Amino acid sequence: MNKAITEGLLLMPPAFSNGLDQWSSQDGTVGSDTYDGAVNAAFVAADQDFGGCLELLKSETTQKLRAMVQTPLHPGCYLQIKARVKAISGNLPNVEIAGWAGGAGDVHVLGVVEAGPSVALTSYGEVVEVSAIVGTGARNGVDMPWGQDALYGHFGLNLTGANGGVVRIDDIQIADVTNVFLRDMMDWVDVRDYGAIGDGVTDNSAAFNAADAAANGRQVLVPDGVYALASNVTFESPVRFQGQVTAPKEVRLSLTKNFDFGSYVDAFGGDEVLALEKAIQALFNFTDHESLDLQGRRIELTRPIDVQDVVNNISTYAIRRVIRNGQFNVLADPAWDTDVVTSTASYSASTSTELTNVANIANIQPGSLVEGNGVGREVYVKSVNVGAQTLTLSQPLFGAASNQSYTFSRFKYVLDFSGFSGLDKFVLDDIEFQCNGISSGILLAPEGLIFHVRDCFITKPKDRGITSHGRGCQGMLVDRCQFISNEQPMRAQDRTTVAMNVNANDTKMRDNRVMLFAAFGVWAGTGHLFSGNHWFHGDGETDGVRRAGVIFTTPNPKSTVVGNYIDNNFIEMTNEHDATPDWNNQYSFGGITITGNIFTVNDVAPWFSWIVVKPYGSGHYLHGFNLSGNVFRALNGNIERIERVDETYAGLDMSKSRNVVVQGNAFNSVDTPIFNPLMVRHTEAANATTWEIPADGKLPFGGRARRVEGFVMDQQVLRGSNTAHYEFPYVSLQQGADQSEAHLKWSQACRGRVQITLRMDNAT
Repeated sequence: MNKAITEGLLLMPPAFSNGLDQWSSQDGTVGSDTYDGAVNAAFVAADQDFGGCLELLKSETTQKLRAMVQTPLHPGCYLQIKARVKAISGNLPNVEIAGWAGGAGDVHVLGVVEAGPSVALTSYGEVVEVSAIVGTGARNGVDMPWGQDALYGHFGLNLTGANGGVVRIDDIQIADVTNVFLRDMMDWVDVRDYGAIGDGVTDNSAAFNAADAAANGRQVLVPDGVYALASNVTFESPVRFQGQVTAPKEVRLSLTKNFDFGSYVDAFGGDEVLALEKAIQALFNFTDHESLDLQGRRIELTRPIDVQDVVNNISTYAIRRVIRNGQFNVLADPAWDTDVVTSTASYSASTSTELTNVANIANIQPGSLVEGNGVGREVYVKSVNVGAQTLTLSQPLFGAASNQSYTFSRFKYVLDFSGFSGLDKFVLDDIEFQCNGISSGILLAPEGLIFHVRDCFITKPKDRGITSHGRGCQGMLVDRCQFISNEQPMRAQDRTTVAMNVNANDTKMRDNRVMLFAAFGVWAGTGHLFSGNHWFHGDGETDGVRRAGVIFTTPNPKSTVVGNYIDNNFIEMTNEHDATPDWNNQYSFGGITITGNIFTVNDVAPWFSWIVVKPYGSGHYLHGFNLSGNVFRALNGNIERIERVDETYAGLDMSKSRNVVVQGNAFNSVDTPIFNPLMVRHTEAANATTWEIPADGKLPFGGRARRVEGFVMDQQVLRGSNTAHYEFPYVSLQQGADQSEAHLKWSQACRGRVQITLRMDNAT
């Protein structure tokens, strides 16, 4: 397999018969001395062993013989240089194949071996063959590994030892022996053929890139050893790792043809966490792949994965990327401990998402949960400005003092995206987060669009499943996921873990199952869709406490809750994320459709309700509220009603209710069903000029009788003499102690039966 034939490369040096001016007594480079006319060299035309040959008298300590021609040396190519030599007279020298390594610009490549094994001549007239192999890689059998920098060589031999001896040298032969190393017979190339050295120190970046370029569709082999990389390497060919790679944090290894977790585990010596980080780093840079397949692997984690810190060179990202198909298993380690800071700060409703004059601010981290007087649920630190002693909050505070103490708790998450300033279209698919009560699950970036979590399990998070500490939840999708609490044996009122929270708009929660948390979550913003979910948060207590499962903190969230199973918890509507919670000409409570759901509860006190409105300020009312087509059922005892107003801070102004629809619901084990419009069938048995028609508590939220849609007398109205009374009455609304009665006013005392339709709201 001679490259002189197969690739047109000129390997053979000139024959001595062509003239000794083509042979140098120095390095063979342009301008070096030749043997043409030298007193110690002559061409012998007819030697009995060699035919034409060079006769040379050794007169220097190292007598050099180098071809003046440049013999090319290509990456992955191995050349064998041979010479036959015999001693004629005088002292017997040693003989070795030798060369001069030339690089780009005809500079001498330093630091490489330029001589082969030395052979001693021991008798006169005996033909001795000396040889050596030169190539780019440090392979077994390669005498002169020259690496990637050497592009050609001036080859020949050295005579060493005592001076004064005369030798004859046959024409020197150079042959391509690459086939000895199987390169062209196999479907792979070896990085060692391109200068790679697996000593854990030498930078192999150029060698890896050269091997990849030469592979041309074949596989690249990284053999046993530790191969250091000092700069980025991208393989456009498939790679097989027998050895391992080591690289600084900022150096990327991109495997475009086998971009999967297993390949990175092989590349980084079985270190799964480092492999995961390097694979994620490559995912955010060019790998020709939109997703990282974890291949169903279980990855043991002893610390959080700070994704932006891992990626290192990117702070915003808006191209779809996916991590899929694996399991993160969290192991106990102090790295998961919550960082808790207590500090005083100033607050003003005029800058509603900012704390100022924050003491100890350097120790407060973005993503920390904020707790203190007047702080609503799931308020987080979005960003920190240490120099200005200010921090930005994810939501306003409803009732904080101008200066007070706060607690900041920074939970630790398996995947922490908070270091990105913005992250769009990121997907987590078919992953189990085995938090084991040690860590939380996912912390989103402070800004971003369409973060998608699908077909995932977030199992036993210590504090939170998915946390948004800014607006990185805008348009978030959570589909077919399981959230399984670490607090299942506890009473509902003792649980602290929350499956998720949302600060921005337009999220979709579809077909999820949420099991025994303190709450499914807290939703600020508007435009949320809940469909096909089952969230349940009960316990084994008799007359147990039940807590809110889904909390809307925007009074008019423009959202739908359709076709869900709400089990042993309630939907709560609040305005706790409002710095000025009193009503001030804005939309008030409503803007929500709750339709076609299953509501169930068991073993609770009778005052439990499934729909709760909790105003944090005065003057609010119901506006655009639709509760229809749902099934309500209490087990092991009745409850009084399905809805109520929590007046801890304020009540609702029932004189302003508008566009409230409550109809078509089924009530089981509920003492007082509710309707709006409410049809009442009233019988007045004794003659009276005023018929008092009560709503009997059946108007939603204790609403007033503000409107009559119509009424019909379904019996003849009779006066005292049993004569018919044909006059038409008028209606007086908002009567009675709670203003829930309608009174029919007659000109004469009469009796009879009426069907009347009451409403607690006005249409506009």
